[in-house]
Amino acid sequence: MPSAKASTNGVHVVARQPQRPKHSHAIAHVPNPTAHYDTSISIPVRKYLQTYGLIPPQPEKYEAQEKRCLQQLACKSNDLERFSYLANIRAHNVHLFYKLLIDHFTEITPLVYTPTVGEACQKWHQIYTHPEGMYISWSDRGHIAQVIQNWPQTNVEICVVTDGSRILGLGDLGVGGMGIPIGKLALYTGCAGIRPEGTLPITCDLGTSNKALRDDPLYMGSRRDKVTPQEEQEFLDELMVALKERWPDIVIQYEDWKNPFVSLERYRHDYAMFNDDIQGTGAVIMGGVVGAVQQSGIAAKDHRAVFLGSGSAGVGVAKQIVDYFVKQGMTEDDARRKFWLVDSKGLVTSDRGDTLAEHKIYFSRTDNAGKQFKTLDEVIDYVQPTILMGLSTIGGAFTPQILTKMTNFSKRPIIFPLSNPSSKSECTFADASSTPTEPACSPPAGNNMYVFPGIGLGAILCKSVQVTSDMIYASGEAIPSMITPEEAKLGMLYPSITRIRDVSARVATYVIRAAQRDNVDRMHHLRDMDDEELEEWVKGKMYDPHAETRELEEEVRDIVGGLVGAFATKASL
Repeated sequence: MPSAKASTNGVHVVARQPQRPKHSHAIAHVPNPTAHYDTSISIPVRKYLQTYGLIPPQPEKYEAQEKRCLQQLACKSNDLERFSYLANIRAHNVHLFYKLLIDHFTEITPLVYTPTVGEACQKWHQIYTHPEGMYISWSDRGHIAQVIQNWPQTNVEICVVTDGSRILGLGDLGVGGMGIPIGKLALYTGCAGIRPEGTLPITCDLGTSNKALRDDPLYMGSRRDKVTPQEEQEFLDELMVALKERWPDIVIQYEDWKNPFVSLERYRHDYAMFNDDIQGTGAVIMGGVVGAVQQSGIAAKDHRAVFLGSGSAGVGVAKQIVDYFVKQGMTEDDARRKFWLVDSKGLVTSDRGDTLAEHKIYFSRTDNAGKQFKTLDEVIDYVQPTILMGLSTIGGAFTPQILTKMTNFSKRPIIFPLSNPSSKSECTFADASSTPTEPACSPPAGNNMYVFPGIGLGAILCKSVQVTSDMIYASGEAIPSMITPEEAKLGMLYPSITRIRDVSARVATYVIRAAQRDNVDRMHHLRDMDDEELEEWVKGKMYDPHAETRELEEEVRDIVGGLVGAFATKASL
């Protein structure tokens, strides 16, 4: 037991770390030392934590902290400086960072993640100041498990893994891609309340095909070309085993890989693993399409969809919408034939004369009668689509002429320009809204953050051994259920982003139910709850940074009070 002494200045307790009681949350509650330097902590608690004298002497309320931080943000000359400032707060006062993120979500999220994170990744080797995740290199193969042991947190529940080979629409950025898993996990915490110390960003340094980076003297990754696909697979096999060996219940999300389909198919059945680029994007857009189809006045079976972009995200979105069409009564083959995909060479067809990437074959057309369509305009004239999806990273590809043409095929065409960052978007919401008839268009709110935080939270809370296709689909199904009558009247396809934590709780609830139906859950007592009870239970497990500071005060005061009582009893004997 730590020693204590009474004095005229109060109780001074000598202790290294408070022994915090077991938390009621199912999500692990591991003390985060950065929370101990919060300027709102009272003097007695500072003395117990041995931070007294290390921070300014006057305890202050959160409102003062908030005002100071917002003023400092406003003083920065650009968003990249704001990104770095917020990263510094996250590293040194984690609860304050998440209070700011949650309370000012619409203002701060673009600074923490897209679009600012794109520039941060491009300049990572210039702005780097401190570690926030793990860099595991090709040279570590054979002893990756030992490297993993260096991560200080013992209860990791979710990690995001990238190799930096396809960051947003910016290409291969090597280890600079670390900004993506860091930002993504910040949203897991801010949106879904997964504890910050339970998150682990990982960048796999497997070389880079970006010669300019390799030649840059400030670049911090391996100065070698990208490893072969076979070498990458061997590396990832070892990494996945090492992660699960240390943290058996871990949920693993892959992000921004050049060819994500191989790893998804290889690991999804043996790990609680998913790929947000393929599955999360597909689920969130499918959720928006459900509402858009209802608004369009056209039955699902009568829609025709043209996709500009046939990479992993495009195919992932199309396959999720196929699932939706099937649930509307179509056969899978009939649903699949409602899609026409366009890549850099034109319409994806089986007789085009080139070798199609494997993931494109599912949607390749065989009914084009030998005709080849080279441009988006030609495809639109041929198909006369009611749905137009953009996942091409070609800024402005949906021209005013194309947007106007879409209104000839439907009174309310469905238009989703989805490419990131915003400079790569096929059109703006304002562009689409200025057409002769108002389309059902995805505004900037159509973001993966509506689903991936809830997918992670649901998988963690029910201890799912897999993240099944039904769990992914359920996350998209949850979105329309959160749209209020007022939002429906406004034609909104997604609920207000200001309610993102409630949305994430609903998504997690749907995901848990799907896991139960698929028999991949291990928290069987959750099956006894009705849906309302389960959703409230989920909300009760979500990390709340405001409550954390209060709990720290209460717990330390209880400990200090107990020590004082013990000292007084001993002194009276």
